[in-house]
Amino acid sequence: MPTFSFPSYSSTLFPLAFCFLALSAKPISAFSFQDFRKTSFDSEIALYGDARISNDGSSVTLTPPLASSFGLLAYNRGFRLLEATSFSTDFSFSISPDNGDGLALVVLPNDFALKLDSSAFGLSRKIRFLGVEFDTSMDENVGDPNGNHVGIDVGSLVSASVRNLSSANLLLNSGVKLRSWIDYNANSKRLEVWLGKLGSSRPNDPILSYPIDLSKMWKGEEVFVGISASSGNSSQTSSVYSWSFRLRSVPNWLHSQPVDPRRERGEPLRMQKSSACPLTVLAGVIFSTGCLALMAFVLLFVWTIFVARHTTVAAAATEEEYPKFPVDFRYQKIDVVDTKDVK
Repeated sequence: MPTFSFPSYSSTLFPLAFCFLALSAKPISAFSFQDFRKTSFDSEIALYGDARISNDGSSVTLTPPLASSFGLLAYNRGFRLLEATSFSTDFSFSISPDNGDGLALVVLPNDFALKLDSSAFGLSRKIRFLGVEFDTSMDENVGDPNGNHVGIDVGSLVSASVRNLSSANLLLNSGVKLRSWIDYNANSKRLEVWLGKLGSSRPNDPILSYPIDLSKMWKGEEVFVGISASSGNSSQTSSVYSWSFRLRSVPNWLHSQPVDPRRERGEPLRMQKSSACPLTVLAGVIFSTGCLALMAFVLLFVWTIFVARHTTVAAAATEEEYPKFPVDFRYQKIDVVDTKDVK
């Protein structure tokens, strides 16, 4: 069953929570399916087209081994991609050794169910969508480089950005289970894609990166996320084994460094001196001053409790041991007789 988490802060811990706010994004909602065995997932997940639960719930088969098949696995609850809204998702999948359309992660408008058809990934021209395609066919009409590539589609199957996987030693339609990580950062306005074999850790560098402002694309409209596949003219099968998604809101003043586009073109990068944001510097100065003031107060308090008190007690003990009172001294006259001349 997907779990949703909403942050709650105690009023007594507000100062501490405020400090941590500057270091991390605030999660809004999330879901995670390590498999699809639970029957309660029906209230969270919808299956469209030829998509079916397979192997006693261990996977969802999006396309059976039939030509012109299409299947969509979609999350039932919508969300809004506002200016400060970012998301992260990862899923594991496999594609059989055929030259079908492959599989794609898609973000769709709220009326998408009325506009699905038998086109690639079920996406008709009437649907506005964002897609990250793992394409195993080469269609010259949409500019595919080969039958083994990843592309980012913005409202069209003609990819806005594409990466040939031949140089990455990855084959999409080998039947091997793969895992993809996809992040959208609302501050840098960048969509990034990672890909690796299931069981391996996420690579350091994304295989594909594309600058895009999703808040302008959707303009606050409710959208839905899903994983879609189509077989084209082949009998290709595509399956999903796990899927997680996290939506988060990041304060606008927390900027992350965007990927340098020269890296994507293979140009050498030159190190540049970084300039600190004035607001960040001011916040650091205020925070440091506050810490020093707090430390000074604590030291003064400890000194008052222990050192001053010890001095007072010691003085009192000295007075008790050596009491102060007046002392009378008496004087007596003494006669001295010289006996040298006495015979």
